[in-house]
Amino acid sequence: MKKEKKEKRGGNVPKKPLEMPTIEQLEAELGREKYRWRFRRVMRNTIYALVTVAAAAVLVATLWMPVLQISGNSMTPTLTGGEVVVTLKGSSFETGDIIAFYYDNKILVKRVIAGPGDWVDIKEDGTVLVNEQELYEPYLVEKALGDCDITLPYQVPESKIFVMGDHRSVSVDSRNTALGCVAYDQIVGKLMIRVWPFEVLGVI
Repeated sequence: MKKEKKEKRGGNVPKKPLEMPTIEQLEAELGREKYRWRFRRVMRNTIYALVTVAAAAVLVATLWMPVLQISGNSMTPTLTGGEVVVTLKGSSFETGDIIAFYYDNKILVKRVIAGPGDWVDIKEDGTVLVNEQELYEPYLVEKALGDCDITLPYQVPESKIFVMGDHRSVSVDSRNTALGCVAYDQIVGKLMIRVWPFEVLGVI
């Protein structure tokens, strides 16, 4: 009696034979493996490419085209705080160019007014003369003598550049001996493109 009950509970049910996969199933599984392998390869190549591009971008930004964010209001209305600009490394600068340079562990942005050996004079109303010629400055909203304690007319020393901010009444620049003229080895580069915000994207 006990043996019969055990058989009824399924204790001695024969095992189901193993089924061999069909050709279609094997081909489908092979296809899935190939897809996974291709996906991993594409992802690996994409990651390598992104890392390479990022490294190249950092190298370019460091060596040739530093990216800076403007702070302060010494260059308004041309540049305002929060804007992001791209500079270009170089050693040739002309009157009217906007340059970035190192000063007291900071990077300042000012406009080139005169080069080595030039004579700079500034009238009481803020009109600037370089080598006795009045400087055309359409980028100014208003002129001002500003914070000026140098003896005028002033000759720019060799290997240096005389710079001024566009907001003449508040900018501290080469008119003041606290900052003075900028040496070439202080210069980061010339501002070329404004990249942020997007609505003012373009050449400076």
